[in-house]
Amino acid sequence: MAIDYNKKDEPDLRSELECFPELDPGIEVAGDRVLVQLRREKVASKGGIILVDETRQTLRYNETVAKVIQIGPLAYKSPDTLEPWPEGPWCKVGDLVRTIKYGGDRFVVNPDDEGAPVVFITIQAREVISRIRSFADAQRMKAFVD
Repeated sequence: MAIDYNKKDEPDLRSELECFPELDPGIEVAGDRVLVQLRREKVASKGGIILVDETRQTLRYNETVAKVIQIGPLAYKSPDTLEPWPEGPWCKVGDLVRTIKYGGDRFVVNPDDEGAPVVFITIQAREVISRIRSFADAQRMKAFVD
């Protein structure tokens, strides 16, 4: 799946706090797991049209841009010796990352602001595909490629 940065699509102009609201997921990850918060789906189009639930669900379940919330105590360590991986951890809390589209344990938390639900996923540490260099780069990434 390629990302075309040259395409004329307008970037997601929401702030980082709008995309990743601070919210207690209510869990602590264990073992070699990583908890990420998916970018919150939009509730309206660029032109201000309110998106129907079906469209919002499609955006929600196709999202791969996430923010690292917690890293389990055994993540990025050798299962045999518990020594840290030679290359170090692939991410740290607060990093923006791309993660797998399918898999992991997904759960939804409804925020107090009456906005869109917030989706968290508990994934294996190796399912973090890449780190995103900046929020500006994340704003240009679509939830899925048409």
